[in-house]
Amino acid sequence: MEPVGADGDGDGSTPDYRRVDVSVLIVGAGAAGARTAIELADRGVEDVLVLGKRGHGDAHTTWARGGINGALGTHDSEDEPAIHAADTLEEGHFLNDPEMVETVTEQMPARLRELDEWGMAFSRTDDGAIDQRYFGAQSFRRTAFAGDHTGESLLDTLVGKARELEVPYRENVMITKLLSDGVESYGAVGFDMDTGEFVLFNAGAVVLAAGGYAAVYNRHTSRDDENNGDGPALAYDAGGTLADMEFVQFHPTGMAVDDGDPEWEPWSGRLVTEAVRGEGGRLYNADGERFMERYSPDQMELDARDVVARAIAKEIAEGRGTHNGGVHLDVSHRDAEFIAERLPRMYERFAELGVDMAEEPVEVAPTAHYGMGGVRVDAHGETDVEGLFAIGETMAGVHGANRLGGNSLAETIAYGVVAGERIAARIDGPGVVPDAIVEDVVEPHLAELAATAGRRGTHDVESLIAELREVMWDHAGILRDAASLEEGLDRLDTVREKADDVRVGDVTDRSFEFAIDLGFMLTVAETVLRGGLERTESRGAHYRTDHPETDGGWRRNICFERADIGRTEPHTVPVGRPSDAVQAALDAGYELDYHQLE
Repeated sequence: MEPVGADGDGDGSTPDYRRVDVSVLIVGAGAAGARTAIELADRGVEDVLVLGKRGHGDAHTTWARGGINGALGTHDSEDEPAIHAADTLEEGHFLNDPEMVETVTEQMPARLRELDEWGMAFSRTDDGAIDQRYFGAQSFRRTAFAGDHTGESLLDTLVGKARELEVPYRENVMITKLLSDGVESYGAVGFDMDTGEFVLFNAGAVVLAAGGYAAVYNRHTSRDDENNGDGPALAYDAGGTLADMEFVQFHPTGMAVDDGDPEWEPWSGRLVTEAVRGEGGRLYNADGERFMERYSPDQMELDARDVVARAIAKEIAEGRGTHNGGVHLDVSHRDAEFIAERLPRMYERFAELGVDMAEEPVEVAPTAHYGMGGVRVDAHGETDVEGLFAIGETMAGVHGANRLGGNSLAETIAYGVVAGERIAARIDGPGVVPDAIVEDVVEPHLAELAATAGRRGTHDVESLIAELREVMWDHAGILRDAASLEEGLDRLDTVREKADDVRVGDVTDRSFEFAIDLGFMLTVAETVLRGGLERTESRGAHYRTDHPETDGGWRRNICFERADIGRTEPHTVPVGRPSDAVQAALDAGYELDYHQLE
């Protein structure tokens, strides 16, 4: 799409910029953004632009490997969306938004069949049906998959469909600020990462599909330049509300490596998909004990992720960990042909590192994986700011206190459709950025960006990001208490002070991107720490050693809104109740029988 508009005045105070007018601006080109764009195109909205920080098709979605949920009933005909919703609420410890949960679970059977029609390379049963596997804390086999590269296959399918529909796309563009008066959204400001050009996007609606915030930790499953909290921080700055930020899922099985080995070191914390356990993988400590028998004798390795992660952390803390600070994950009782077929990417990755999964175990340890929190939205994905939507991992609501494995990809697809439907029904062309917003928001922000480029400060920005990540791992990790969280806030203040005095290259230098990321990460990190301090109970992924019990009075969501003066303080809102059908499924008490895998 060719940009439309005029340059800035070039008088030295405000840098030149280009204006682009669109009806809908989609920030993020992973599964959520792509599915929204497809829905809009299908509904006749032509003036849409999708922005990606990386090349087309290169999004964090590709790192989601294990599967995507939907009650198809391929193997277990008794499964249904209401039971899927019940499992999701139980795994979320009943802090989920029940209406949003049902939106996802009711849509997904049809959405999986739609993806199949579009050519997604699902793994198949012998009779050609979409295969489904066990995933942790699910009552039935409802996780559809494409080997262990489901996210990659999903995004390939969506990008192919979007290209077929000729959806406009612009790559290597980073959004730095949303345009809003706190009531209504008008567009966004960003820069072209290749050319350094500043751009004002004038949009009738903005969709944030920019991922989550797990990479504010130093051990995480994301690439280092993704999931730094862009989406939540942008929405918060624009007047949106954040919720559930204290709930960060630590995946039980990230790669535990020798940090001194240059071949292994880049893989530290990277995901070893839950599909390994879904296909029968077993966990052993350094003493050779299958320790989940002590923590969860019924569900074993496929108990909820928070349960398994804490069990592993305890084994390591009590001296039963491996040399590289992990435990063993062993699927060698399966033959090589089975592993290569069902877990091809995992098998290949470890083989390249000299480990044969069919012959020996791999070392794993918990790693930051997913932020259940994010931007608070309504049933259609719209934030408190009219015309600003947030979907996928950027939004809160579906997952509550802990995410059910396989629901992240499902959420992106379901809410891409829901948000697209709502926007298409309301949009009537590009909006108009008021002169006051240009003068009071756009031009000062562009001047600030220009001043940041080439700054000759004292501190290296990448070192400050590393310091922030260390703060979060040390003080807002798997086990928390008040003293540690308060110390974390103090240490974060030190990072924030240093951030005012950093060295930054020009606009096309990676250090400029990282300086913007650092600002987003500071916003998000503070809400995680403050939310964790506020919630004086243990629930789901949030475990307070000084408040180890779950408190029924805390069945409330902790929210943050930007304050005009000083730091924002959290407030709470009550959680809704499930529908009669979902309540009936909860009362029925469906539960996975892990021993079917033995």
